[in-house]
Amino acid sequence: MAHVVVLGAGVSGHTAALHLRRLLDRTHTVTVVSPNSHWNWIPSNIWVGVGTMDKKSVVFPLAPVYRRKGIEFRQARAVAIRPDGTADDPRGAVDIVHTGKDRAGREEQLRFDYLVNATGPQLRFEATEGLGPDGGHTVSVCTADHAIDAARALSASIERMRAGTPQTLVVGMGHGTCTCEGAAFEYVFNVDQKLRDAGVRDLARLVYLTNEAALGDFGVGGMTFEEMGFRTSSELWTASLFRERGIEAVLGAHVERVEPGVVSFETLDGAHHRLEFDFAMLLPPFGGVRLHAYDREGADITDRMFAPSGFMRVDADYSPKPFEEWSAADWPRTYLAPGYDNIFAVGIAFAPPHQISLPRTTPNGTVIAPSPPRTGMPSGVMGRTAALTIVDRIRHGADRAPHTASLAEMGAACVASVGSGLREGSAASMTMMPVVPDYSRYPTGRDLGSTRGELGLGGHWVKLMLHHLFLYKAKARPGWHLIPE
Repeated sequence: MAHVVVLGAGVSGHTAALHLRRLLDRTHTVTVVSPNSHWNWIPSNIWVGVGTMDKKSVVFPLAPVYRRKGIEFRQARAVAIRPDGTADDPRGAVDIVHTGKDRAGREEQLRFDYLVNATGPQLRFEATEGLGPDGGHTVSVCTADHAIDAARALSASIERMRAGTPQTLVVGMGHGTCTCEGAAFEYVFNVDQKLRDAGVRDLARLVYLTNEAALGDFGVGGMTFEEMGFRTSSELWTASLFRERGIEAVLGAHVERVEPGVVSFETLDGAHHRLEFDFAMLLPPFGGVRLHAYDREGADITDRMFAPSGFMRVDADYSPKPFEEWSAADWPRTYLAPGYDNIFAVGIAFAPPHQISLPRTTPNGTVIAPSPPRTGMPSGVMGRTAALTIVDRIRHGADRAPHTASLAEMGAACVASVGSGLREGSAASMTMMPVVPDYSRYPTGRDLGSTRGELGLGGHWVKLMLHHLFLYKAKARPGWHLIPE
């Protein structure tokens, strides 16, 4: 009998757990550890954050799903990994601290034969003074509850405009190393539409504040689109949307601190700026969820298993190189931790070997560099890939070759949709193949036939369809596994 433990119940971990339970017979156990009691379809938090969708439409309780599928669930926070086991038991172990109300604070140690680290991001609001909804001066859409607060603050700003008071609204990135620029991009256009629907757009100054050196970078170095033999860049394509909507863009910005009503930031030229605001939604940088690691004798091996960022090292090339010397081949394929054939890190939990966008440093020495995105569809694919490797090794032996899913071979889609109804709405839809550009295979780094940018109601329908499909899939309804990751 094999024991499989999955840390995290986001897109990657939840996907891995469902596939493991589907493919393994009940002599094997699958246990999910998550500090949260609910699953959240995070892409739709954007709609919650402008008040066009409620929280119950984007979350559901995990326990009933896991109970129905035969998955053991611990509402707890993992604090340490013991990959080599202990002196008493050679099996690996995870130390956890329960967060559920019934057992809050209690410690437990789980033994495992296979471990999937899918702990997701630590939201590092503390990296920027005054950032965030908890003790800071900005709102967020990173969680459903954050999004509710953002919608409330946006509504208050709109009411002030209805009373005739002009407002400055700032949306973007709260640090020079943030990721998920696509989420801020989508949110700013939803805010713009909300202002138009309320009839107050003329009283609003809407600013997009980002660490991207150019619009359309999205942390992936930008894209090239081809339509009817004509090529354009995602920079030009995105800039046209900003001009059409009257949204100001401040590029290459590192937010240094946020005070009540004022955001201070440095730009790539080394200049320091202050921007007064009435409403600000700024995303935080991500870090790995802090886990310690110990060998069998109890010696600390955290630095060996984890990068300084807190993300777990996997089968990537982490050797120091100039940015220009990195290649697509340096990215992980199996997501196995070095030295272990039974420990995986998937989704946001794995440490990227390098940036996809060119990292830049200001004359003052400040690094301004979008971090690689690893959310959404790629996270689900990684979770399934790790699950398939584990299933094969349990069934056929530990020496079975692992399944692979490199971001240098995997595509992704970003649908920035405005509105949440069937009849009204529009979307800026982008697809890219692969996520990590491969210049050895494609002159532009990506397959032009699969890398596209389109506008219109059709993309909005796709976003709505994906919302309902992925919630159906995550709830493990009949035929859920037929819906692609």
